[in-house]
Formats: sequence, structure tokens, C-alpha cells
Amino acid sequence: MAANIQTLAQLLDTSLIPSQNKQAESSLRASENQEGFAPLLLQIVASDSFASNTRLAAALYFKNLLGRNWTDEEGHYKMAGSEVVAVKRDLVGLMITVPPALQVQLGEAISIIAESDFWQRWDTLIDDLVSKLTPDNAQVNNGVLQVAHAIFKRWRPLFRSDDLFTEINHVLQKFTAPFLKLMEATDQQITQAQNNKPALDGYFQTLNLIIKISFDLNCQDLAPDFEENLATIMGLLHKYLTFTSPLLVTDDGDESGPLERVKAGICEFLQLFTTKYEDVFGEMLQNFVNSTWVLLTTTGPEPKYDILVSKALQFLTAVARSSKHAQNFSAVVVLEQVVEKIILPNMTLRTSDEELFEDDPIEFIRRDLEGSDSDTRRRASTDFLRQLLEQFDKTVTEVVYKYINHYLQDYNSNPKANWRSKDTALYLFSSIAAKGTTERKGVTHTNLLVDVVEFFQNHIAADLIAPFEDVQPILKVDAIKYLYTFRSQLTKSQLSDAFPLLARHLGSPNYVVYTYTAITVERLLAMASDGEPLFHPEDLRPYAKDLFENLFRLIEQGVTPEKIQENEYLMRCVMRVIIVSRDATGPLVEYVLGGLIKITGVVSKNPSNPRFIHYHFESLVSKMPFMIPSWLFLVKMLRSSSLMYSNYLLFSWKAMPQFPFPNAIKTLRPLFSHRLSGNHEEMFPLLSNNQLSAILGIFQKLVASKLTEVHAFELLEACFIYFPLTALQPFVKDIFIILLTRLNGSKTEALSQKFARFFYFLAARDKGGAGPDFVVGAIDAVQAGIFGQLYGAVVLPDTQKLQRPADRKVAVVGLTKFVAFSEGLATTYHKTWPGSVVALLKLLEAPPVPTQDDRGIDLHEADIDDLSFGATFTRLNTCKKRAIDLFPDTGDLKKWVGERLKEGNSKYSGRVDNWIKAELPDEAKIVLRRYMQ
Repeated sequence: MAANIQTLAQLLDTSLIPSQNKQAESSLRASENQEGFAPLLLQIVASDSFASNTRLAAALYFKNLLGRNWTDEEGHYKMAGSEVVAVKRDLVGLMITVPPALQVQLGEAISIIAESDFWQRWDTLIDDLVSKLTPDNAQVNNGVLQVAHAIFKRWRPLFRSDDLFTEINHVLQKFTAPFLKLMEATDQQITQAQNNKPALDGYFQTLNLIIKISFDLNCQDLAPDFEENLATIMGLLHKYLTFTSPLLVTDDGDESGPLERVKAGICEFLQLFTTKYEDVFGEMLQNFVNSTWVLLTTTGPEPKYDILVSKALQFLTAVARSSKHAQNFSAVVVLEQVVEKIILPNMTLRTSDEELFEDDPIEFIRRDLEGSDSDTRRRASTDFLRQLLEQFDKTVTEVVYKYINHYLQDYNSNPKANWRSKDTALYLFSSIAAKGTTERKGVTHTNLLVDVVEFFQNHIAADLIAPFEDVQPILKVDAIKYLYTFRSQLTKSQLSDAFPLLARHLGSPNYVVYTYTAITVERLLAMASDGEPLFHPEDLRPYAKDLFENLFRLIEQGVTPEKIQENEYLMRCVMRVIIVSRDATGPLVEYVLGGLIKITGVVSKNPSNPRFIHYHFESLVSKMPFMIPSWLFLVKMLRSSSLMYSNYLLFSWKAMPQFPFPNAIKTLRPLFSHRLSGNHEEMFPLLSNNQLSAILGIFQKLVASKLTEVHAFELLEACFIYFPLTALQPFVKDIFIILLTRLNGSKTEALSQKFARFFYFLAARDKGGAGPDFVVGAIDAVQAGIFGQLYGAVVLPDTQKLQRPADRKVAVVGLTKFVAFSEGLATTYHKTWPGSVVALLKLLEAPPVPTQDDRGIDLHEADIDDLSFGATFTRLNTCKKRAIDLFPDTGDLKKWVGERLKEGNSKYSGRVDNWIKAELPDEAKIVLRRYMQ
């Protein structure tokens, strides 16, 4: 056994050496299936005789091993039973004895086990954790609490269900009482250790975890023990919100220390109680508001306080959201103090912001545009100000405008020295001017008490017109960003006038200036009005050459594959200019193709930015009709490219048959077939029944990820179209178990809408045994009676969210068959019948404007807003298929619905007519009768 441990430790050490890493990893993976492998790793983690790097490598490998090998897709253990028992038996006890770096890895390993086993298959875990808690050993307690938080934090984003509350109640019954005792004991230990820095640091780490877990335990509902002891708990939290100690002040100006983390956690907890439990917390609220005010007015500008300040502002924003408590801020004198002492200090540009602008421009841009600044002072102070504006729009506008004018006057008195004053003024104005914002359209609703166009003309336009050297770069960015933000409030003529100015700014030497310019140009070109693009090829023709030349120059100046891909915003702008310009770029085709192919040649050596790669191939495919001389180059690239690039090349090739390519291209099929990935099964249809299980396995993998869940439903629908229902029947229950588990575990907007479409799709396809009652039976097979809950709580509410005409038509057909023919809705679930009719009528009487997507290329569909770094492929939209009408024989939908209702009424002896008379409101009766006539 010792020799095995030494051999394993040596392999782990070798895996840390870059030149020998692959061989060591291969040997380790070959040993994984040997019984006893996981416990051996834990022995290395536990042993002081091994170096710290070896122990950490063992902990990391153990965690990753569990991620791969703990259970299969059906939840069955992949390890031997004895090994499973040994791991569960030893893991918690080991974790609390090892150093913090190892605790983190083992804590994540426990959370992996808990994901599949807690709590039914690991019902002793909470007892084990509680038994390890001590009154005064911070290291042990921190290990226990890290495990608890890793498990409990999973509850935060989940929607309410019986299973969820069964799990929470299991924890509350066993954990809460000893946890609250630990909270009290930790407070006592901090008091006793106030002159002992090492001990104080340990106890504050404990307190930080206690506050996080307090949030976990109350995130879904107010825990009974917390409600009974709320005054004591809140008293303790208030003590530490106002706590100071010179021993906890850190020298690091950038990283938050233990005291800042604790106070930030308290503010987050207070925000939860203000939002969800104001009825029991309201009387204590004012004391916290007063202390938070003091905290904000006495905290310095150093970056280490950023999270604390933003969390404190978020708490005050939650307070201001309540009409009752917002009255604390209603007086003019109070609002002036809020702006002067809280908003302005946290909204004004700091030295650290300027350093980020200069030293890490791409991070500066991402924080500002992609929501990663959600915990910055500027974003939090803006949100607070806008919430006050919602409550007291006239007073807040008047108060803030005084400061806007003050800062503008200060700037005008000495523009070169006081440029920061104008930056503050512009940020203040945007904060009170914008009332509704979307990523696609920018600001959609504005404060009617201000004039955004007049402000642009008086204070913004001059900075756009002025030469680069005459305006400070941050003010240039402010001016460009103003166009970006308020683009929907400007006319097409005003936006068109800005195009030559923007095209010139792509020549700026400043990284942030030219990148913001590319972002703004791309968003302007993506604008639409009544479903039609706002800008057309002829609008772009005068600027296309300058835009392309500047964009390709900026991309290509990166030289290396990594630097070229760094700035995906430039490539996204190229893509949008190509999509909008279309035939207007005729004389530039050769130049544009040359630029794209040159980028392809460099980037294919090391494709590392999925967003850049995606926009790049959207651009290539958009030019596919002109690429006949260049397609052999793409084929050459395929032979040596990575998986990410190969997938895009395959998809590009898929578009080629639409265009007049030589017949010889067909001979390339064998070259492509051996590079197929799961995303491309559709290129070579798999229609034999012996492939069905494998295809459904692909569906399960796709639906497990937010990035691919949409494609899972496309594959599933294809199965029900191309395979007979008799072949699919053995898999139906498992399909719905997978779908309902995913809905219950981590529902997304896209997932629930796709599920609603799939639900109606099955109800509508009443051939071979499918239809509405097939859906009822399939869902109830998962759990008796669950159909009614799912239908009423998820499907019907999401029906109105279906936007695409093709999806809404599927819903109309499916709903009609439920309403007219379903025995399930006639008997067990009849209480859902009136709601089904109302949902059907809403679909028919208030259809959306047809989207561009159903007529060709959707300019907005080329946005990849949810793509995360590391993804290997995302569908190209510029060569996507058009929407397919699955029910072309329905004709006039309203007439078709009326005929089906009459058919169901006749078939079932007038029951539809009887239900209409007895169960529908008069307005619905009138509309439905009109259909049936």
C-alpha cells in the first residue's frame, strides 16, 4: 500500500511539470478505475509527510475525480460501494483538520457528492457536521461551515417546490439551533481575542461564513429559529456593522480584508430581509439605515472598500424601494445630503478607475458594458439614485440638476484641468435621464423632466467633433457612450449624422475610444423599427470603406493569435457592417474577404476567444456567395485546426450548397464526416432505430447546459418527427424526468419557453398515439398528479412569452387540441380548462409583429450574449435555416380553431358548448362564439 501511495504521489508531482504533464495525466486517468484509488488520494491529502504541493495536487485531482466518476447520468454510483462508503465516512473529518487551501478543494468535493446524494443518500451529513462544531476552534469550525455553505448556497436560485422545502426543513431541524449557538460563541470569542490578531482573523473568517450561511438558511423562507431570535441576531449583526479594530485594518489598498467582508455580508443579509421579510424586520430597519449612512460617509475611496460600499448602497436601494421607508429620503435637505455625501463620492472618477482605463482597457470596457460592474461603486450609486427617482422624480431631478450644472460650470472654467468634473456631470445626467434600458435598444424610456437631445447638442456633440488631441480620452468615451446609451431616443437622421464622426474615431490611438466606437457603430446598425432594420445598405455605402479599413487595421495590429482575438468587439462590428451593407460592399468584397481569410490563417493556430471566433465565422458565412475562389483555403484549414475551429468550418461548409459551388465539393464529405461533433448530427441524419438511445444521450447532455439547452429541444422535436412513437415510447418517461429535473433545478427563461413549445408540439402532433392526453399521461408517469401543477405554474404562464410566430402557432394548435379533445382536461384537470381557453384567445387576439427572423436573417440573432469563455461552438445565424411551419394545413388559424372546437363539441355530445356557457367570462364567450360561427 505504501508503494502505491508513493507511486501515486510521484505521478501527482510529475503532473505539475508542464513538459511531463500529459504523460502523468494519462497514467493517473488509467488508474482511476482501480478500487481504492479515491481513498489513496485522500491519504495523501491527509499526510504531513508529503509536500504541500503534492497534497494540493491530490486534493484537486480528488475533486475532479468525483466530478467525473461519482455518479452516472441516471444517478448510479460509478465507484465501488465500499469506496463510496469510505469517501463519505472520512471526508468531513479530514476536511476540518487540513490547511485552508486543502479545505477549499475538499469542500468543493463534498458539494459535488451532495449535488447527487444530499440529503436522501447522505442523511447523516448534517449530523456529522454538527458533531464537529466547537465553541472556540476557528479552524475546525471554518472547515465545517465551508462545507455547509457549499451545500446550502445551492438553494438561493431555485424556485419553490415540495422537494426543496423537504430538504431545507431537514437541515433546519438539525442545524439551526447549534448554528445559532456557534454565532453567539463566536461573538464571545471575538470579544476575548480583541488584542490577538491571529485569533481575531480566524474568528472573523468564522463570522463571515456564519453570515453567508444565515443568508442561505433564509433565502427561500424565514427560518423559524431566526424569527424567534430575530432581535438578538439583528443586534449582533448591528454590532459588527459598526465594529472597528486596528488589528483588522489591512495595508493592502486593493483587496478587501476580513472586516470589510463581514460588513459586506451583513449588508447583503439586510437587503434580503428588507426585500422579503419587512413585516418582521421593519421596526429594526431604521437603526441599520442610520448606521449604513454613517458607514458610507466615513469609508475611504480605496478599492478594498468597493464591495462593502456597493453592498451598503444595494441595501439602501432596497429600503428606498419601499414606499413606507423611502419617506426617510423625501425631504429636499435629505436628498441634497444623499447626493453630496453618498452619491457623488462614489460616482466620481477615482485614480484607480483612470489606472484601469490606461493599464487594462479591455477590462474597463467589460465592466462598463457587460454588467460585471454590478458591485462597483458607480453602478450601485446609480441604482440607488434611480430608485429614489422612482419615488420622488421631480425633487430628485431638481436636486441632481443643481450638481450637474455646478460640475459643468467648473469644467467650463478650465476644461483641461477640470475635465473630471464634466465626466461626473455626464454620469449624473445619465443616471437620472434613463428610466428603462435594454441591451438591444439602449434607453427605451427617459425622465420626462430632462431633454436628452438638447443635452447632447449642448454638452456632447462638441466633444465628438473636436480633434482627438483637444479632448481628454475619457470624455471622448463619455460622448460616444452617450450615443450608445440614448440611441433609441435619437432620430435616424441624427444617428446618420453621427456616422462620419464615429468612423473617424476608429482612427483614435486610444484603445478604449476606438473600442467604444466599434461597439456603438455595431449597436446602431443592429437597431430596428417595427421589425425592419433601421439602417439599409445605401445608408452605409458612404462609410463602408473607412469602417472596414479601420476595423481590419485595428484587429490585425494584434499580430499574435491571442492579441488579435483579445478584442471581440472589433470583430462583432465587422460582422454587423457586413450583414447590413450586403450588396453595398460589392467593390470591397475582395478586400473584406482578404482581411477575413488573413485573420483566419493567424487565429486558427490558437483559437482562444469563443466570442471572437463566432463573430469571425458569422462574417465569413455572410460573404459565402463570394467565396468560391477561397473555399479551398477553408478546407486546408480544417485539416489542422482545433475542435472549436473545425466545428465552425463544418458549419460554414454546411451553408455552401445554398450557393453555386462546383459539384466537386461533394467529394469533400468524407473529410468532414470524421470531424463531426455532437452539435452537427443534423448534417448527416441518424434515422435508424438502433441509434435512438445514443441520440437521446446527446439530448441529455445538451439540456444539462444553459449554453446548449435550446438545441436539446430542437433535437428532441426532430426525434418525434422522424421516429415512430412506438420506438420512442420506452424513453418517454426518462425524457420527462430529465426535463422536469432540469426545470426544478435551474430553470432559465429560455428553458421554460422551449419546454412550453415542446409541450404544445407533442399535444399538436396527434398521430400514432400522441396528442394532448399522451402529454398528460407522460408527465403524470413521472409523478402522479404533477401534470396539473406543471401546466398551471409553468406552461400556461410561459405561453404568452412565446414571441416567434412559428412557436405561437405550435402553441395555438396544441392548446386547441387540449381545449377541444383532451380527456385529462375534461376530468382530472378540468380546473385548468378556462385558463387554457384564455391563453389560447390571447395568442390569437394579440399576436406579435412578425419578426425579421421569420423572413430571413435576424440582425439581432447574431448576438452571442450568453456565450461563455471556453465554449467550443455556437450556431451561426447568418446561414441558419428558416423557420419551418409544422402545421401548414391549418390555413386561417382563427377559423381552424373554431372548426376544431365545433368538432370536439360534436364528438363529445356538446360538452365544449356547455363549458363555454358555464365557465368562461362573457368577453371570452363572445370571441369564442365568433370563431365557432
